[in-house]
Amino acid sequence: MKQQVQQLVREALQRLADDGVLGDGPPPEPQIERTRDPSHGDFSSNAAMVLAKRARTKPRDLAERLLAALPASPLVAEVEIAGPGFINFRLAADAYRRLIPEILLAGSGYGRSHIGAGKRVQVEFVSANPTGPLHVGHGRGAAYGAVVADLLEAVGYDVHREYYVNDAGRQMDILGTSVWLRYLELCGEELRFPSNGYKGDYVWDIAAALHREHGDDYRVDADRVFAGVPLDQVEEGDGGDKEAHIDALIANSKRLLGDNRYRFVFELGLNTILDDIRDDLAEFGVHYQAWYSERSLTESGAVNKAIERLREAGHLYEQNGALWFRSTDFGDEKDRVIVRENGQTTYFASDIAYHLDKLERGFARVIDVWGADHHGYVPRVKAAITALGDDASRLDVLLVQFAVLYRGGQKVQMSTRSGEFVTLRQLRKEVGRDAARFFYVMRRCEQHMDFDLDLAKSQSADNPVYYVQYAHARVASVLRQAADKGLPVEPSPGDTNLDRLTESRELDLMKSLSRYPEVVEDAALSEEPHQLTNYLRELANDFHTYYNAHQFLVEDEKLRDARVKLILAVRQVLRNGLALVAVSAPDSM
Repeated sequence: MKQQVQQLVREALQRLADDGVLGDGPPPEPQIERTRDPSHGDFSSNAAMVLAKRARTKPRDLAERLLAALPASPLVAEVEIAGPGFINFRLAADAYRRLIPEILLAGSGYGRSHIGAGKRVQVEFVSANPTGPLHVGHGRGAAYGAVVADLLEAVGYDVHREYYVNDAGRQMDILGTSVWLRYLELCGEELRFPSNGYKGDYVWDIAAALHREHGDDYRVDADRVFAGVPLDQVEEGDGGDKEAHIDALIANSKRLLGDNRYRFVFELGLNTILDDIRDDLAEFGVHYQAWYSERSLTESGAVNKAIERLREAGHLYEQNGALWFRSTDFGDEKDRVIVRENGQTTYFASDIAYHLDKLERGFARVIDVWGADHHGYVPRVKAAITALGDDASRLDVLLVQFAVLYRGGQKVQMSTRSGEFVTLRQLRKEVGRDAARFFYVMRRCEQHMDFDLDLAKSQSADNPVYYVQYAHARVASVLRQAADKGLPVEPSPGDTNLDRLTESRELDLMKSLSRYPEVVEDAALSEEPHQLTNYLRELANDFHTYYNAHQFLVEDEKLRDARVKLILAVRQVLRNGLALVAVSAPDSM
């Protein structure tokens, strides 16, 4: 609908341009918006106000000339000039009625478009460190990133979904050492587990697997493991240093086990957790084209390549034995270390190399979905992209706020390092995948989210996903009732009998259906999945209101046919929208 109105205005502007009314140059693309107040019609254009200066006339005068130049169309019932020069369009009821057979013919393709055709987009999301199971915070990023990717694909983009595996660095060494210490405890060694180690039950499980397969092969006396290790922060007097404590334990672990045996424990922890993450995401309806290893950046020389490019461009300097990137030259709040005093590259250096690699792969846009706690990383990564001579606007970073769980009105406490958290798997088992996926994307990513577990499990109109799914199931129930009564409900061809749809609620419902392609486009281009879930709730509400006010299986065959076609169109749009958020569309509830 919107595109058709836009085409009418486009043709009118071209006529005025041909007549010399709009000065030199082609007319700009007209902007068409849905009116907020139905009394003002269905669509509105501000073209006359935008072009009045160029046409050297008053906006209302130009609006009158534009209105006179509009091509005749059965789509439009009325056009009027409002306020300082807005042009308001009221569409004919038949325009909405003709949409119904279009929806039924298009089926799952209704709402899809080719706006992004020929453009490649990468969406990198979740990318949680493989140091433990995915928790509910990761779940929001997973749902959000997956729906953004699917929406972009729905409007024609070639979308590449990627998970960046942080399989290098200190956190992974802490995991490997934590697994080995738990293994030593299973071997009978007595030790005080470090406060900065990973304490979840999953660490015990990995250690137990190591012990079952290899017995005491990896055993070392605890005294040797802790020899020369500084006090932990929780030890007597509380005068220790937990960071120095765990770093010394890592160093001793590597020395006592040797390269090969340490790497085996490290890889066991990494691969066990990474396999678990893959399974969790697959069960959550999240799939990737690639799992990109951080270690590959170092092994391939990509990190050194990025550093050398920055050095050659004059953006690096040495200070106190470390190598710094002068990111303040590009708007960052302070300069950043990329090579430490000990010669080790930082996480930031890997991030620079990774984003350089992304852009060199030819993506028109790169979208990163990060946790809100990474907000400080955005300016430094964009600074590095600019310093490398690329366009930082190609990178779009979406920051996802943490989700806070409530059960029985009480906040559920969580701590990842201590192992006290609700996993994504536990959430999915408690409320189901459908509710989790829908709830996660109901708000803008940057908005705080309270996840009410009791509401997500309830079968009531207050539960938004249940309310939408129930609308779909209600259509199926009407068809079952028709079959039980022996009433034919096979829809007639085209727009046959649709002129019988004259009730106000029917027109409201058809108007809602017409909005769906616009919602998909806007949600995709703005990266805002909540626009789609809000729409689905509104469509479901319009349908439930219609369902409660009118009978569908009436004796009048033509009216029955028209109403059945209308609700079949509603079912199709609900199904299409739910599919984009990977939520099922049940026929019974």
